[in-house]
Amino acid sequence: MEFLDWIAIAGYFVLLLGLAWWVILKGKDTADDYFLAGRNLGWFVVGASIFASNIGSEHLVGLAGSGCTDGVAMAHYELHAWCLLVLGWVMVPFYTRSMVFTMPEFLEKRFNATARWVLSIISLVAYVLTKIAVGIFAGGIVFATLLPDLEVDLGFAVFNSFWIGSVAVIVLTGLYTVLGGLRAVAYTEALQTFILVVGSVLVTIFGLRALGGWDQLREICGSDMFNLWKPLVPAGMEGTWEPVKEPGRIAWYFNGNYPWLGMLFCAPIIGLWYWCTDQYIVQRALGAPSEREARRGSIFAAFLKLLPVFIFIIPGMICFALAKSGQMDALQGMLDENGQAVADKCQAAFPLMVKHVLPTGVRGIVVAGLLAALMSSLAGVFNASSTLFTMDLYQKFRPGVSQHQLVWMGRAATMAMVVIGLLWIPVIQGARGLYDYLQGVQGYLAPPIFVVFFLGVFNKRLNGTGCLAALIVGFALGVFRLAVDTPVTLRLAGFEQGYPQGSFLWIVNNLYFQYYSVFIFLVCSAVFVLVSYATAPPSLDKIQGLTFGTITAEDRVRSRSSWGWGEVAASAAVLVAILAAYLYFQG
Repeated sequence: MEFLDWIAIAGYFVLLLGLAWWVILKGKDTADDYFLAGRNLGWFVVGASIFASNIGSEHLVGLAGSGCTDGVAMAHYELHAWCLLVLGWVMVPFYTRSMVFTMPEFLEKRFNATARWVLSIISLVAYVLTKIAVGIFAGGIVFATLLPDLEVDLGFAVFNSFWIGSVAVIVLTGLYTVLGGLRAVAYTEALQTFILVVGSVLVTIFGLRALGGWDQLREICGSDMFNLWKPLVPAGMEGTWEPVKEPGRIAWYFNGNYPWLGMLFCAPIIGLWYWCTDQYIVQRALGAPSEREARRGSIFAAFLKLLPVFIFIIPGMICFALAKSGQMDALQGMLDENGQAVADKCQAAFPLMVKHVLPTGVRGIVVAGLLAALMSSLAGVFNASSTLFTMDLYQKFRPGVSQHQLVWMGRAATMAMVVIGLLWIPVIQGARGLYDYLQGVQGYLAPPIFVVFFLGVFNKRLNGTGCLAALIVGFALGVFRLAVDTPVTLRLAGFEQGYPQGSFLWIVNNLYFQYYSVFIFLVCSAVFVLVSYATAPPSLDKIQGLTFGTITAEDRVRSRSSWGWGEVAASAAVLVAILAAYLYFQG
């Protein structure tokens, strides 16, 4: 890091804090303004904010790292841009009509208050253990890679760059989130989206220049790393099945790192849960003034969601190619003696590219983009957590509180999330294999939420009793799997070698997480339907406008007037781009 780099980073923080302060001054002391930005976010801010919230640590660390080790295989998840179209065209009309603050509140309107409480509590716990944890982890890795020698001696303790980076990212993000609420988060994320995209594009451009161009990248990486379909249908195995037993795994699937069956059935469940029902994402759409703006914002976010393949996965592949070709000695440690990528080392692929490929000055811009990704991701979870706690839990216990008290409780809840994040640093720093563990968490917690939202919207006969049964059964199955996995994942004392081979717990622990996720989905769906049809149907008056079967003629006319040929053409363009990516990445 040179002087010009620090100037660029300082400029980023001046812009960020200046924008945040301007937005804070415009805010009003009401719950509607603090938690939903007064429901006045335009489509551009909605879309940019959704994208910036999504692009965080899992991309800087995990996605670029997967590009280094497995090529474009993880692009399947990034091509879930179509899920944002489902949000805009299918779910947004229901959310807009219900005028809710949170996703659990929508469940209360559709089913009952108990379902709202259950989902709120589970969401809060999941945010602390996953999104906050991963954000801290990635912040530490970025700083430890870019500034490995940075230390601060406070006399009683010496803090290295991992600690300094983690604390700095949490505190700075928490500051403007506490003061400004969703308005500050959304507008700063719009700025951060621009900086992030520009910075990441520069990494790809300078990386390809250092390597020798796109053709050189394809030659060094080989067709396998450029083949999205290889994990689905390996050569010579078209139309066949093979039972494959990998070390520590039991699964039926085609030979490859990512089973086709899991990608076909599990990945869409996770994608639709995340993009269409998670408070962390959907809160931006709730902040739009109308169905039209929310839908346009979702479509815009879908366009942006196509970028990570090229600004994160490709740089990870470039990092591997530079190491494999011997063109950059500083990257040789990423390969083993056989010339294969080392997964743990590849977690730092993106910051290593920033450190060794970019020229002075440009490096500072890209580091600012890295910080933007980390901060926007944490800001989103801080704000979502405070909204869930304040509107779904605190307001229920104190129904008569003033708007001023709700805002201050939201700020207090955000500060509590910041403190929890700081206390979590030692756990993250000492953990091993945490990223893979966190990827599995979504697979275990998402299915019951997906089931109750989507089946609840499409079938008016399903009731609150069935919803509650599905949530409880699904979460119990997910928590059971997490309880089995956690000691092994974190290598706790006595679990270094896992469970006795062949035992029931060994089978549970080694069953591929996507298949277990599909199992939860099937069980929850069956429970939801059977319990609902075995009990009294819901009142149609109560759920009017909340399901396809109870939409009124006025609702249909209002929704139809909110879109035109422009929205349809833009959505079609997203689908064409996704199809083009699948056709291109065939090895």
